[in-house]
Order: sequence, then C-alpha cells, then structure tokens
Amino acid sequence: MDRRSFLKQVGIWSSGIFLADPVFRITSELLAAEAVAPILCVGTGKNYKSLVSSVLQPLGGMAAFVKPGHQVVVKPNIGWDRRPEQGANTHPEIVRAVVELAIQAGAKTVMIFDRTCNEKRRCYVNSGIKAALDTIDNRKVQISHIDKRKFIPVTIEKGKSISKWSFYKDALQADCYINLPVAKHHSLAKLTLGLKNTMGVIGGNRGKIHRNMGQNLADLNTVIRAHLTIIDATRILLRNGPQGGSIKDVKILDTVLASPDPVAADAYATTLFGFKPEEIDSTRAAAEMGLGEMNLDRMDIRMV
Repeated sequence: MDRRSFLKQVGIWSSGIFLADPVFRITSELLAAEAVAPILCVGTGKNYKSLVSSVLQPLGGMAAFVKPGHQVVVKPNIGWDRRPEQGANTHPEIVRAVVELAIQAGAKTVMIFDRTCNEKRRCYVNSGIKAALDTIDNRKVQISHIDKRKFIPVTIEKGKSISKWSFYKDALQADCYINLPVAKHHSLAKLTLGLKNTMGVIGGNRGKIHRNMGQNLADLNTVIRAHLTIIDATRILLRNGPQGGSIKDVKILDTVLASPDPVAADAYATTLFGFKPEEIDSTRAAAEMGLGEMNLDRMDIRMV
C-alpha cells in the first residue's frame, strides 16, 4: 500500500461511510534509510528570519518541499502556557519565518496547530505564536485549536510497540508536513525533539505513550512522516522540562537546524545537550526501524 491508498482510506472513513479503521502498512521504502548521506544544515544568528532561510538554502529552499497548491501543516510545539523566553515552546519568530516561506513557495493553505498540555487559548497567546502569525495577515494562514472530532483511528500494521492509535486528520492529509519542535529537556525521555513533537497530533490517552516511549514514538513516526524537520534551538531548556518556567534553566544558542531526515535532525540536536544520539531511546528506535540516520559520521553536515 502506498500513501495515496492510505489517504483514500482516511477520506472514506472520515466521510462517514462504513469502513474498517484505515490501515497503515510500513513499506520497505519507508523502512530503508537513504543510501546517500542525509543533508543536515546548522546555522547560528540573531536574525531568526534570515537564519531559517539560511538553513534551508542547501536543501533547495522551502520550494524543495512546498509546491504551488500544497496544503501545508507547520507543527510547532505550543503545548505550554509559557512565554517565549522560558524555552518551553517553539519561538514565535521561527514559526512565523517558516510559515512565511511556505506561503512564498506557493502553499494553498498553511495550517498551524498543536494538542496542548495546558489550556489551549493561554498556550497559543502566551507562547507569542498567535500574535506572530496574526501579523502575516494572510487568509492562507490558518492557526486553529485541535478539534477532537478530527482524530482518526489508524492500524499500524507493523508497529513494534503500538498496533493502533488515533491521528489528527489534517496532519495525515497534508501535502507537506513540516515538523517544527523546540529543543528541550524532558524529565522522562531525557530530551524532546522532533520525533516526540508528533505527540501533538495524536489523540487518546497520551500518558500511555510514556511507557516504552522510545519505540512508541518510532512507531507513531512511521505514520506521521515529516517531509522537513526544523529544530528550534535558539534557546534550549536544560532542566525541568518539558514545561520549564525558570529563565535560569534556559541557555541561549541562537541556533536552528534543518533536515529532511527526522532522525538525523534529532541526533544532531542531541549533541547540543552533551548527549550522544544513541542515548535517546526514540532516536535509537527510529534508526533501528530505518526511519533515518543516527550516525553523525554518515551525515552531510553543513554549517551555514
């Protein structure tokens, strides 16, 4: 089964026509890492808009991922009722820069959402993300709260730990899914990066994901497959994550990294905290499933 067949199932199921839950079959193509070294771009600078553009240039720019007429999802972390300087959410200037580039590339719509942990309205406002996107003043930009009616149960046929879970319809159907997490400490997972950011587009009892978290996240990321991962490390939360709160726990790096390989992005970001990629369970599990490259020596790392 290819992605087109799976999305057809999703459409039929969500239309109300009786059908068994959509089945996602992990193909050999998905479970095979690219033969060539994945490109990973790392940039540092105070001008965040220029910084995002710079890290995408070696990848072919946003136009390499977003085509005219595409329905695009930009998935930041908006999970916490925290201000930008507290480092718990993706920086609003980074989110705005990514959304603007997607529009410039010809996106039909750019949807931004997250299943928050704290009260959703406070998260969207106090994170600064809603205000930043409102300044774009373009009808193509659609920032919305999660609609519980849009979660669709999906059978993950070859999931090693999870065989079934519900996923957000808009995330499943996006022509281009851009994962835009913030890099930060996590009390259970050690770190929360790109692979874990997928928890913002799943339904159900997310607390269950924390048991055998590494493999669970890898299984989920076979279904929600990011076309592009951009990790916000402009200020990283070193302690007391994922919620944080104290400015003393935040380290300013003014760094952004990007890659079409979600595992490579997480692996490199791990080093910003002094860890090795294999020390993060989700990175290791995803690499073992063939979802990307974990070995830094096998990446084409470009400092821009």
